[in-house]
Amino acid sequence: MNIRVLSDFKIKNQKMSSETNFFHQQYNSNSKFDTKYNYLNDLANASYTPIDLKTSEFEDGYLELSYSFCHNIIKNHSKSFSLASSLLDNERRDAIAALYSFCRITDDIIDKESIHRAELFDSWRKNVSSPIPNIADPVNYAWLHTRAKYEIPEDYLLQLIDGVAMDTSKNRYNTYEELVKYCYHVASTVGLMSMHIIGFTDTKAIPFAINMGIALQLTNIIRDVGEDYSMGRIYLPQEELDRFGITEKHFRDRIIDDAWMELMKFQIERARQLFEDSWKGLSLLESKGKWSIKAAAVLYREILKKVEHNNYDNISKRAFVSKKRKLFLLSKMLVD
Repeated sequence: MNIRVLSDFKIKNQKMSSETNFFHQQYNSNSKFDTKYNYLNDLANASYTPIDLKTSEFEDGYLELSYSFCHNIIKNHSKSFSLASSLLDNERRDAIAALYSFCRITDDIIDKESIHRAELFDSWRKNVSSPIPNIADPVNYAWLHTRAKYEIPEDYLLQLIDGVAMDTSKNRYNTYEELVKYCYHVASTVGLMSMHIIGFTDTKAIPFAINMGIALQLTNIIRDVGEDYSMGRIYLPQEELDRFGITEKHFRDRIIDDAWMELMKFQIERARQLFEDSWKGLSLLESKGKWSIKAAAVLYREILKKVEHNNYDNISKRAFVSKKRKLFLLSKMLVD
């Protein structure tokens, strides 16, 4: 199977028509669409290089404290992922907490640290690739243990670091194709690393993980339009802004007019379709872990509903899903 990233949405008269058409294109080696995104499959086709260390090099006391530190990071920064990971067994929960903490710190060095950003980022990149267990760094200690235990390819974590670094040099995206590349690096890589922790029965799961990552990141982008603009970033593709008649004034003056609403309807529908496409890959994951991935998708899809509930105002308002609503959605998912 090849990557379906929905670049083939039809836009008529600079607005999304009432009969939005998704081309369910047949993917084959002769397809122009297939060729355009084949590089994502190539990037994801990474293998694990054994890390030269022994389990005995990890001291139980420090390992327990390191994973506990990571659990605190995920609890404080992402209630949704913390809730979704609660459906896993303890060992996989620890691993997901380490993965999330690695991703969180990588992102925060770029977003929150400005004075020593370059030095810290270079140091962080070297440290997370090091095969030496460092008890002075609880996140790297737990993350190295997780990488070795679940045989996570190093290429994925380096791709994620490269993706996060894009935010230091690029704050606008001209095309959807450019945005997809960014989404792969900062989100699909997380899905691919999670897949190694969860367990999968067939490499056919890889394209679905890529699509899920893109869907999650597009949801983040839709939710965080106002926050991102305050940091000087617009992730929504410029060609799509132009088609819908959106200018910088919409962002600056927080204008929610018909053109903006139509643009958001289009963005939301595309994200939903990507969730639907990736849903099929759950059957290729180990049964014990797939519920956690499904839960994360269910909770994130609800963000899109909240944006709609806010009348598509994602510039001055941030879509928020309450804990009560999250618990209801999870219980409904488990019963269904």
